[in-house]
Amino acid sequence: MARYRHGLPLTKGGRFLTDGGMETTLIFHEGLDLPHFASFVLLATPEGRRKLKEYYVRYLDIARSAGTGFVLDTATWRANPDWAAKLGYDADALRAVNEEAVGLLVQLRGAYERPGAPIIINGAIGPRGDGYKAGTMDAEEAEAYHRPQVEAFAATDADMISAVTLTNIDEAIGVARAARTAAIPCAIAFTVETDGRIITGRTLQEAIEAVDAATGAYPLFYMVNCAHPTHFEDALDENSTWIKRLGGIRANASTKSHQELDESETLDAGDPIDFGCRYQDLVRRMPQLRVLGGCCGTDHRHIGAICAACMPQPAMSA
Repeated sequence: MARYRHGLPLTKGGRFLTDGGMETTLIFHEGLDLPHFASFVLLATPEGRRKLKEYYVRYLDIARSAGTGFVLDTATWRANPDWAAKLGYDADALRAVNEEAVGLLVQLRGAYERPGAPIIINGAIGPRGDGYKAGTMDAEEAEAYHRPQVEAFAATDADMISAVTLTNIDEAIGVARAARTAAIPCAIAFTVETDGRIITGRTLQEAIEAVDAATGAYPLFYMVNCAHPTHFEDALDENSTWIKRLGGIRANASTKSHQELDESETLDAGDPIDFGCRYQDLVRRMPQLRVLGGCCGTDHRHIGAICAACMPQPAMSA
């Protein structure tokens, strides 16, 4: 099927699934070594690429059974200069990694996409620093820092990019501006603390409105990720104007705080059924939500529960 890019199905209605917590699944369930939480290192070997494909296929099978669309994220959350340097990747190797990550998803889309159930290839961008700490870049510095990764994705078959686990409004502005310059659609996902605010103390409303004001409302939509629904559900006023810009949820499985998760040596997978029910309530309150997936601690069980709770069920044949 044709490449989407500016004819992005996400802009035409419908609800899409996406995957769960890639890094936590690969580390805790698959026993893989991901230095600095970097899943892109798996692209370096045939065995690593096989593991990534197996990971994606679990979710693609759920979406195919439900007849729903899917957003395939690249394994590139850590594929930016600071983190890559810790792993011995220079600028050329880093660009190649981002390109290879998209190439892997192009293969999967060719095998799994069906009419009426589009598969979106999304270039995943993570924060420059730790996703649980406040960044210090201003918007201009952030734009320059993230531009190479954004441009790498824009030159491939990626349909869009998403910057996730952001804690800093200026970093979000920088990514969105880089995407606008590269003419690739983007989404921005903020992570929040247990009080529903980003780590700097700003509200989601303040963050979303600030990025929109600084970028001409360039992001397609915003998301919340890397926090349990109980941490932010009370901060979402479905009757407000700003909430209409919220288009996706990728929550953590655990109700623990970020500090507690950082200090934990075991995986807290929470309750997948309760997780799906909480998403059902969020969708009821905010029917504009179009991308539903998971973050830390979630796996195919959680996405299956979300699908069962939130997606129209396919009609039974006679």
